[in-house]
Amino acid sequence: MRLDKFLSKATELSRSECKKILHRGEITVNDEIIKDGSIHIHGDDDVLWAGEPLSVADGNRYLLLYKPDGFECTLKAKEHPIVTELIAVPEITSLRIAGRLDVDTTGALLLSDDGAWLHRVTSPKRHQPKRYELTLADPMNPDMQACAIKQVANGILLDGDNEKTRPAKLSFIDETHATLTLTEGKYHQVKRMMAYFGNKVISLHRASIGNITLDGLDMGESRFLTDDEIRQF
Repeated sequence: MRLDKFLSKATELSRSECKKILHRGEITVNDEIIKDGSIHIHGDDDVLWAGEPLSVADGNRYLLLYKPDGFECTLKAKEHPIVTELIAVPEITSLRIAGRLDVDTTGALLLSDDGAWLHRVTSPKRHQPKRYELTLADPMNPDMQACAIKQVANGILLDGDNEKTRPAKLSFIDETHATLTLTEGKYHQVKRMMAYFGNKVISLHRASIGNITLDGLDMGESRFLTDDEIRQF
């Protein structure tokens, strides 16, 4: 495997970021500083970044995490604890996240070291449904609900976008609680869609991705996906 590809898989860094740390001489292979990302490395090579060992797990892993509030969907800590702190598996840094959630959003989060599979999960061309449960700041009466349901089903043009949202399914439990099923993942989409109707989302929970639900998991827990769950993507 090329060194730059290995670094990209073993860290959260993009290929361009990997080139920068290589150029700065932060990577050693078998105790030798290496700046050329095109060299090939092998399983018995000792690769370190700033003195810390890097590795890529053999085989692919697919996990579901029930994300709590207050955790960042990143592999490097910024202002909050990171979701991988909740998962006790080897080579955690090789995992990537499919469809990140905001710090204040809870719910289903998929992680894997299979890049092609992650792309299939998140690709808008795949039309994978993701169901959200939301609480609104302001009550919406039946007429407002009916109007919102119809507009969401037809697609709406969000502020800053050039295209309407893909048709989605909105349903109301009561005046301040609703579920929304999307088949795309625009930036802050649920919150922006409710802002379109002059409302604000005060709590957001992703209940499912495709046919994968959080049944049997407590908040903060994770599990490996079944073969059937993996194959659906």
